Amino acid sequence: MVKSEKEKMITGELFNVYDEALVAERGVARDKVEAFNALGEKHPEQSQQLIKEMFGATGKAVEVHATFRCDYGYNIYVGEDFFANYDCVMLDVAPIRIGKHCLLGPKVQIYSVNHPADPQLRRNGAMGIGKPVTLGDDVWVGGGAIICPGVTLGNNVIVAAGAVVTRSFGNDVVIGGNPARIVKNLK
Repeated sequence: MVKSEKEKMITGELFNVYDEALVAERGVARDKVEAFNALGEKHPEQSQQLIKEMFGATGKAVEVHATFRCDYGYNIYVGEDFFANYDCVMLDVAPIRIGKHCLLGPKVQIYSVNHPADPQLRRNGAMGIGKPVTLGDDVWVGGGAIICPGVTLGNNVIVAAGAVVTRSFGNDVVIGGNPARIVKNLK
């Protein structure tokens, strides 16, 4: 059986980012994102309800500040007591799973999409590959940090502002730098 481009995307296989169905789904998500950003902070209940409808799953207490950007929305799963500050970007080609009691500073970027190293496959951005990102419970990501595709962070991890996280880390650490490394153990 031939897989659809969406099935390839979800299962982490090389997929055509310009597939008609995927382009349409991103269009729907962009309409919702634009509606959310237009509400801003003037209508907090409406804006947070829109985020809850857009995301794959959320806890009850979820707060996201405008502006916010994502590819699909349905591949973002956040736990209870989630907060994302201004100007966050979550490219959710593969699932982005964020635990309970997590904080994202302003301008945090989480990418679950990558492109192949082969320039022929990469031309015009036509091919992508999804790699899930997972953040445990009690993770705090400082402003301007970037979480790259395929990264898993354990529980009680603090990511310093401006860090570029290119690999996974376990529990109870402060990480920072480019590429991020352990700066301090918390236990």
